[in-house]
Amino acid sequence: MFLGITLGATWIASKRNTDKLAFFTASGGIPAWQNGLAIAGDFMSAATFLGITGLMFALGFDAFILSIGIVVGWPIMLMLICEPFRNLGKVTFVDVVMFRFEATGLRMLAAI
Repeated sequence: MFLGITLGATWIASKRNTDKLAFFTASGGIPAWQNGLAIAGDFMSAATFLGITGLMFALGFDAFILSIGIVVGWPIMLMLICEPFRNLGKVTFVDVVMFRFEATGLRMLAAI
């Protein structure tokens, strides 16, 4: 039943999307605060908390340092990578690579 509902919602959403930008960014219709909450929800999922807790139990203090590094690295990564992506008008890392380099050669390299 859950799979059916998920596939149905995906099918309905696919009919509303016209291009890749509409799919990834909701055509720019989401306010910044709502987008921030979505990113925070992805970052602070139960899997993240349970995974870090399990690592801390298994590895001790080293895993605690790893968890701090993740929290500090996330905003830095957002500031360094997201703005250039937006300035190029691209959404994903693959889009940027394909824009900067020859697409045919990269696709052949990925296939190999």
